[in-house]
Amino acid sequence: MIFDLVLLAKIFAISLSYVTMNTIRFMLTIKGYRILAPLLSMVEIVIYVLGLSMVMNSLDNPLNLAAYALGYGAGIAIGIKIEDLLALGYTMITVMTQDVDSPMPNLLRDFGYGVSCYRAHGRDGERLVLEILLTRKAERHLQNKVLEIDPKAFMVSYDPKYIHGGFWSKRVHLGK
Repeated sequence: MIFDLVLLAKIFAISLSYVTMNTIRFMLTIKGYRILAPLLSMVEIVIYVLGLSMVMNSLDNPLNLAAYALGYGAGIAIGIKIEDLLALGYTMITVMTQDVDSPMPNLLRDFGYGVSCYRAHGRDGERLVLEILLTRKAERHLQNKVLEIDPKAFMVSYDPKYIHGGFWSKRVHLGK
């Protein structure tokens, strides 16, 4: 068994690149980027075939397979980190507070968020419910503001599938 450090580094780098692109392409596909995702997949498959052929041509060396596996795992971690930094798309956050007269809706509007609110009845009484649509990049900021206003607020976020009209129609270009 020959210990070829250059080949191991190439296999690792190719696997890392392929899986990083694969992870990002998957996220783009989920978010509806119908042109960018297929273009990225073409580059991705070329890199995949190159890496796989390097490993398959030297199956006698288990270190090559180990380098491929390490690159694969690292590629997933890096792809997820890149997607978090890009924070593509939008999120919908529902906030519930026990204070039905809370100034939270107006305070959040002052920060530029579009807020719809209504009263709801829960197990322990009446609640104020806020629905807020925002970019994923602004999600952490909003969560911090909500907790500054009401540290006991209940929050849940989810990805909207379709957005039309309302606050966003004049503020955001949703084209992908």
